[in-house]
Formats: sequence, C-alpha cells, structure tokens
Amino acid sequence: MDRKITVIVPNLAESHREAIRDAAARNGCEVRFMANEDEDKAYVYASEIVFGHQPQIAKSSQCLRWLCTPFAGVDQLTKEDSFANRDAILTNSAGAYGVTISEHILMVLLALLRRDPEYRNIVRNKDWKRDLAIRSVYGSRITLLGTGDIGRKTAARLRVFRPKRITGVNRSGGNPDNLFDAILTRDRLGEALPGTDILVISLPGTRETYHMLDREKLALLPDGAVIINVGRGSVIDQEALKAELESGRLYAGLDVFETEPLPREDPLWDNPNVLITPHTAGNMTLPHTIDRIVEMFIEDLDSYCAGKPLQHTVIRERGY
Repeated sequence: MDRKITVIVPNLAESHREAIRDAAARNGCEVRFMANEDEDKAYVYASEIVFGHQPQIAKSSQCLRWLCTPFAGVDQLTKEDSFANRDAILTNSAGAYGVTISEHILMVLLALLRRDPEYRNIVRNKDWKRDLAIRSVYGSRITLLGTGDIGRKTAARLRVFRPKRITGVNRSGGNPDNLFDAILTRDRLGEALPGTDILVISLPGTRETYHMLDREKLALLPDGAVIINVGRGSVIDQEALKAELESGRLYAGLDVFETEPLPREDPLWDNPNVLITPHTAGNMTLPHTIDRIVEMFIEDLDSYCAGKPLQHTVIRERGY
C-alpha cells in the first residue's frame, strides 16, 4: 500500500472510521486515525492525503498531495505560502453544514424578534414582566447575502414562515433551486438593503468579501433591522456595526467576529441589542454534519484514486 492517509477529525464514530477504512482499502491506501499530528509525525509527513484541518502540515509537508479540511471555511489555507507543495489539492466540506447552520439562524432570529434575551434576564431576576413588543418573520423582507448550501437551506426554512419577500445576493445572479423571489449580484447589494428587515450573511472570508458591510452599507438598513452573521466576521466592519448597535438602531445575532475569541473587554458582550454565540453555528457536534463530512471525503477519495476531478475542490486564489 503506497498511499498513506492521515485522519485528524474530531467526533468520529466507529461507523465513520469503518467507512473510511473500507474506502481506503478498496483504493489501495493505508489509513491511520490520530488525535493530533504528534502521535506519529513520521507517518503524517509521509502521507499523501490528510483529512483534517491542518494548516501546519500543509505548510510543512512536501509529500502532501491532497488536504481535505472537515471545515467549510478555508481562510487559513489560501495564503500564497499555505502549502509547501504548491500543486497540492485543497478540498473543504462546504455543503455539510447547511442543516445545522440554517437551524442556528432560525433559533437566533426568533430569539431576537421575540425578545428572548431580555425575557431571560427578566426570568433570571424572578420578575413577571410580559409586555415587550415582539416582531415576526411573517411579512418580513429578508435578504440572504450568500445563496450557497447554507443560504438555500435557510431560504427553504424561512419560506414556511411566509415572509413578504426573500431576496438572494450572490456573485452570479443565478437563482439556485428557485428559492428566492429575487436575485441581485453583490455589486447591487446597496439596492436591497433599504428594503431589508432581516439580513442573513453566510459568506466566506475573502479579499472580495472583506468589509462588504461597511459603514455606508450598514446605514442603508432601516431602523430596527436584524443582522445575522454566520459566515465570517471580516464581512462586516465590526467597529461600524458597534456604532449602529450602540445607538440602538439595529439588532444583531453574531456567531463570528473579526477577532476570535471575542475579547472579554469588547463592549459587544454587554450590548442589549446583540445575541452572541461563540462560533457554534456550524461546529461538528451534530451527527448529520459529521455523516456528510465523511461521505464527501469518501466520494472525493474514490475520485482521487481513480484520477478523476474532485467534487469539493477549493480554488485557493478565489478563497472558496
């Protein structure tokens, strides 16, 4: 068995390991599972394939020919010097997280619209106040900045609540699965924002998306608009967003930030218009997510060993 595979992926069940072993065996590969690269560095750095989010291995290993990250985001792997072997293939697991992240979006959105964080404080203080004004997804004007797997699954779930309109914003202007009432290209985002009650962001962190929501764009949102960001913190100018939140004009559910972990002294922690989650929208604790990550790796492993193109290849220059 000439090809070595290293797997460093958390939360794998024995059924996942067996599926990977079977796929490796039928493709003439040897596979080892590790908690980290220190368990057997000689094997790791002799591996042609690494299944795990391992920027240090990518940067150091000349033997690496294919790195499959179990994450969707690849920010740490797209720099010019990210790979010692410039010809190495990078794939990610975008497409595995739509279910868990869309459900997270619904949870956070409903909590904000129904004033749940404030009611939690009321209950914590053993008070009986029940007259906070709430809002509904019903009849709302929703804009989804990003119409990939996450955006599509979110649109399908939000549709059940009968919003007034769901607008998608993407690079191509295409309407995937016809889930959106309208589609705008990213350069027309400013046209959508004044008529947006709920803005959901699921974009990757790239040069193109950096501070796409800057001070001027945020100012276009109407008073009371809700922003949910589950993509990358760099998409929003965080200082500009803080100013809007501190004024009380906007609300936000933030799972990602420009600096993570969010510093303890950051005023966002104490802002009553913000619901913070610690980058948990798409973590790997939902069994369905891990099932899909493993399935996607095995699909690409079969293709790789057959000399065929891989389905989940990242174009590093583009950032996704």
